[in-house]
Amino acid sequence: MMRLWGRTTSINVQKILWCLNELGLKEGVDYERIDAGLQFGVVNTPEFLALNPNGLVPTLQDESFVLWESNSILRYLARKYDQNGRYPADINSQASADKWMDWQLTTFWPAMRPAFLGLTRTPENERNYDLIRKDYATASGQLKILNQALESHLYCAGNRFSLADIALGLCVNRWIMLAEKFPERVGERTSYPGIEAWMKRLESETAYLTVA
Repeated sequence: MMRLWGRTTSINVQKILWCLNELGLKEGVDYERIDAGLQFGVVNTPEFLALNPNGLVPTLQDESFVLWESNSILRYLARKYDQNGRYPADINSQASADKWMDWQLTTFWPAMRPAFLGLTRTPENERNYDLIRKDYATASGQLKILNQALESHLYCAGNRFSLADIALGLCVNRWIMLAEKFPERVGERTSYPGIEAWMKRLESETAYLTVA
């Protein structure tokens, strides 16, 4: 049985749980999940650091093989356990998905993360609301690129669901949540028809709602 370390509220752990659900792999049957990070601790223990010296979640152990970095774990699981073709196998679709997964890590989430952490983790008396609003606006501007892609096809990497939709769907979920929960702090959410239609597809056609 595989082991997955990470709390269910972590966006990067949610990526893995979503992927496992799509592959038909069940917690307690095909893998064991161990709460770790934040209030659960664990990540600073010698035993965990021997698996992942970064002291971060998620961390996956599959027999003797250990892997960290959420997008790398996604690719590993799809390559090894996708027996029913849930994810595209052709090289062009995979490369396009990789492009969007890299964009999530290097462009959108770095813009979005400060606003998200500022409003959900930082004590209120320490929040810089001007900076939060600025960072949220930057993230909103970046989403114009994703919206353009989604106006020409159904999913991030084409007309089939892929790993890129997992990585970006959870990030966009946070973007929407901040506008709904803190409208006075982030301002009005930009309307992106392509993204809105795509999120509805994720809700109706995938395991999105089981983790988001």
